[in-house]
Amino acid sequence: MEINIPEVVAEVTAAFMRYETALTTNDVEVLDELFWDSPHTLRYGVTENLHGYEEIKAFRAGRAAAGLNRELLRTVITTYGRDFATANTTFRREGSDKTGRQSQTWMRVPGIGWRVVSAHVSLLLTPS
Repeated sequence: MEINIPEVVAEVTAAFMRYETALTTNDVEVLDELFWDSPHTLRYGVTENLHGYEEIKAFRAGRAAAGLNRELLRTVITTYGRDFATANTTFRREGSDKTGRQSQTWMRVPGIGWRVVSAHVSLLLTPS
């Protein structure tokens, strides 16, 4: 298995940045699109544990659109072969001294493209 094939890293990076733009602009349609529509998809957030695409979609529909801007501090994208990748980043929201962490597992879905199949977001208890 090849790790970090340059063109695959570029594809996943573009998908990740598309997700980041949708997240900070509250583009729910794109956020929904980028999660795999499957009961196997998971998203664990700071205050929620979501199992399956439908729970994730319902969460997005009800989420407040305020305070979404953030600065990415360090992002690491690693690809494994041509169809599987991880994206991990740390971030800080505007007006906050807390550091957040986000991890995503991406899978290339045949005929559709890159989709998040698992995600986790958490905050460090103390500023870093």
